[in-house]
Order: sequence, then structure tokens, then C-alpha cells
Amino acid sequence: MAKADIGLTPKQTEILAEMLEPLLADEFLLYLKTRNAHWNVEGPDFHTVHVYFEQLYTELENVVDEVAERLRKLGHYAPATMKQYLSLTHLSEQGDGKNDSLSYMKNLLADHDAIIVYLRECIVKIGDEVELAYGTSDYLTTLMEQHETTAWMLRSHLK
Repeated sequence: MAKADIGLTPKQTEILAEMLEPLLADEFLLYLKTRNAHWNVEGPDFHTVHVYFEQLYTELENVVDEVAERLRKLGHYAPATMKQYLSLTHLSEQGDGKNDSLSYMKNLLADHDAIIVYLRECIVKIGDEVELAYGTSDYLTTLMEQHETTAWMLRSHLK
């Protein structure tokens, strides 16, 4: 694949790709876990939470696509197999095995929090090591804010 000539060196785009690939894996796994919650939640609040989880996985579906496209914009291929995702992710594939809304929300909140921490680390690393990567830095900052909003909503529900 021809590398993108966008004002960043091949080394800089490689550093960005090495940050974005695990992020893509994290976002995909969180998407899948949110789908699982939507499909399998049970309890007296089923309908409300079922609808909420659908909203969350729809948002995450868009995020997965955006992260993959960010990699392509930088001239890199996006990993796209479960094997790759499981080797790249920071998240755990396993939940606690309970199908109630509070258990799902606790698990999803932990994943959103983990992604927020990782995004902060990436933003700092870009500032330190990848001068001029404003597009990726801005994108990651906006994405972090999205995850912060979702984490706040989940955390508030758990009070």
C-alpha cells in the first residue's frame, strides 16, 4: 500500500497506527459486549435497558468504523479479525456471567473507563512524539469526551 503523503513521516504514522490498532480492538470488543448486553439483559427494567444498550452499540458501531478509517487515512490497514482484536485489546472478553442490567452496566463502565485512560495516554504520547498529528489528536480528544459522557451515564445509573 502506498503510504499517505500528508505531512507526517512514515515513522510518525507508524506510531499513530500502533496506538490506533489497540484502540480499534478495544472499541470493537466493547461494541460486541454491548450487543451481548442488549441481547441478553433480563429483569424488571428490561425494556428500558434493552433500548439504552441499543443506543450505545449503535454509537460504538460508528466509532469502530471511524477508528478503522482513521488508520486508513494515515496509510495503514485496519486489523479486522477477532484473532487480531483479541491479541490487541486492553479489555477482557469475559463478563461476570450475570444477565441483569446492573451487572452489565458495571462491566461496560469498567471498559469505558479503561478506554478513557488509554485515550489520555495516546493524546499525551502524540503531543510528545508525533508533532503535527493534529487530526488524530483532535479525533482522540473528541472520542474521549464521548466515552466520558457514556461513563457518566452508566455511573449515574449505578448510584
